[in-house]
Amino acid sequence: MIFGGFDTRGLYPARDQVAVIYVQGIMITGGLPDGFGVATSENICKNIRIAAKDDNIKAIVLRVNSPGGSPAAAQEIATEITKVKEDGKPVVISMGDVAASAAYYISAPADRILANPDTITGSIGVVWVFENRSGYYDEEGIEHWVAKSGEFKDMGADWRNLTDEEKEYAGAVVMDAFSRFVDTVVSGRNMTRDDVLNLSDGRVYAGADAVDLGLVDETGNMYDAIDIAAELGNITGEPTITYMNKPSISQLLFGGNERISCYTDSDIPG
Repeated sequence: MIFGGFDTRGLYPARDQVAVIYVQGIMITGGLPDGFGVATSENICKNIRIAAKDDNIKAIVLRVNSPGGSPAAAQEIATEITKVKEDGKPVVISMGDVAASAAYYISAPADRILANPDTITGSIGVVWVFENRSGYYDEEGIEHWVAKSGEFKDMGADWRNLTDEEKEYAGAVVMDAFSRFVDTVVSGRNMTRDDVLNLSDGRVYAGADAVDLGLVDETGNMYDAIDIAAELGNITGEPTITYMNKPSISQLLFGGNERISCYTDSDIPG
C-alpha cells in the first residue's frame, strides 16, 4: 500500500529474510561506491555486519563475480564470514561467471558453495609481479639516482632488476600468503592439506569439475543458493530477498548504497 509515494512496507520489515550481498569486480581494501568495477572489503564487510546483526535476516548469500584481488581484502572479508558462521547465521556462496583466486579465498569459509557448471573458479595461489624497464630507460637516456634508507626500500622499482636477496624475500612473502590461503581452504572445506596442495598450482577449474574436486558443493544459480540459505536459516515458505548492495543507476551517478527488499503480499500486515 502506498500513500503519497511513500512505501509503507518499509515500516514492517519481513521477519524471514535472506540477505544478498554482491562481491562484484576486483577485490581491494578501502571503500568506493558499488558499480565501479571493484569490490571493496570495507563495503562488503559493512554489509555482512549489518546483515549479521539484523534478527530479521536469517541467512546470507554472497553473490560472487570476481577474478580475485588483494590478499588483504580477501582476508578481511573471509574473517567476517567466519564470524557470522560462528554466531550461527548461515552463509552461502553463489558463484557467477568467475570466482577465482582471492574470490575463492572468501568463498571457502562459507557453509555452502554453489557454482554454475561453467563458472571459472579455483586459481588457488598467490602471484607478485615485478617489471624491469631498465632497457627502455637506457635506450631513452634516462638515468636514475636513488637515495634510500635501506637495502630493500626501492625494491620493485622498474628502473632495475631485483637483486638475488630481493627475489628470495619476495618468494618468502608470496609463500607466506599462499600458506594462509591454503589454511583457509583446508579449514573451510574440511579437506586435508595434501588434498588442497594438490589443487593449488594456480590453475582454474570449471564449476562442474570443482564439485568433483570438493572445492564447490553443488551446481546451481543464485536462486538455488537463496533457497538453500533459507533452508539453512530455518525459513518456512518463500523468504523475503533483501539486496544489501545491488548496484543501481543512482549509485553509479551519486554513490552510496541502497538496500532493497522484494516482498510478497503475505509480508504486509493486514
